[in-house]
Amino acid sequence: MTKSPKFAFIKAQWHADIVDQALIGFQQRLAELGLDASVDVFDVPGAFEMPLLAQKLAATGDYDAVAAAALVVDGGLYRHDFVAQAVVSGLLDAGLKTGVPVLSVSLTPHHFQPSEEHHAFFLDHFVKKGREAADAAARVTELYRELVPAVTAAA
Repeated sequence: MTKSPKFAFIKAQWHADIVDQALIGFQQRLAELGLDASVDVFDVPGAFEMPLLAQKLAATGDYDAVAAAALVVDGGLYRHDFVAQAVVSGLLDAGLKTGVPVLSVSLTPHHFQPSEEHHAFFLDHFVKKGREAADAAARVTELYRELVPAVTAAA
């Protein structure tokens, strides 16, 4: 890449100690890839607030990609599967509407328990998912930059 990429990273604050690990993994992986990338971080109250912010950030044209991270669990009071589906669909729509890749690091475990074992597992898992999102952001940015000259030359 010739120009340093710029990414937005949105984090839902429910289970912030776990979700924040995705940003750590994202930034670690970008550094390992040798990308001099800029990452602007945005905290939102919960997962449901991520799609609209992702769309607004993507629409600015300032970002090569937007990543959004959340842990949506069954709290017993609402249908977490409904929330998770709405979030993922909203993130997909944001990317389709703006033409900017919007990546989801939104996980919805079936049986999350606030136990030490589950907490430790998801702390590690979110680092891994953040790293995967960084790989995706780097690759999709590279692909989009390759497409621009090809599309321009074909016109």
